[in-house]
Amino acid sequence: MVRSWLAHKLVTRNLRALNRGDTGPTLRMDAPDVHFRFPGTSSWATDTKGRDRVGAWLERMAATGLQHQADQVVASGPPWRMTMVLRGTDHLDDRNGTRVYENRYVIWATTRWGLIHDYEVYEDTEKSTAFDDYLARADKDEAASSPPSPQRS
Repeated sequence: MVRSWLAHKLVTRNLRALNRGDTGPTLRMDAPDVHFRFPGTSSWATDTKGRDRVGAWLERMAATGLQHQADQVVASGPPWRMTMVLRGTDHLDDRNGTRVYENRYVIWATTRWGLIHDYEVYEDTEKSTAFDDYLARADKDEAASSPPSPQRS
C-alpha cells in the first residue's frame, strides 16, 4: 500500500511536468534499454527500444499539448522486479476551450530498482486515430490562416 502511494506521488509529479511540456522527469524513470509499446494503427503506434526513441515519442506527444491525469497507480513486488500499473486519462482542449480529444489509458510497466525496463500503453486506439485526424486538420487550418511567407525574387 505504501509503495502504491509513493508511486502515485511520483507519477503525478512527472505528469505535471509532462503537462507543461517537460519530458525530463518521465524519461529519467526509463532505463537506457527500455522497451516501450503503444499498440494500434495510428501514427502513435510503436514498438521500440531505447530511452532516446521513447524520448522522441514523448516529445512529440508533449508538443501537442495533451494533458494527463493519473486516476490510480498500483505498485507491487520487490524492488528488483516491481510491477507498476497506472490508470489515467488524457485530453486536449482547443484554443476556444472546446474538448477535442479525451481518452482513458492503462500503462503496465515492469521496473527494476526504480527504473522502468518495459511498458505498454493500452488505450482506445480508435480515439488515437481520430486524434491523428484532428491534428492533421488543425495543421491545415493553421497553415491556411498563416500569412504567406515572403517570396524571394
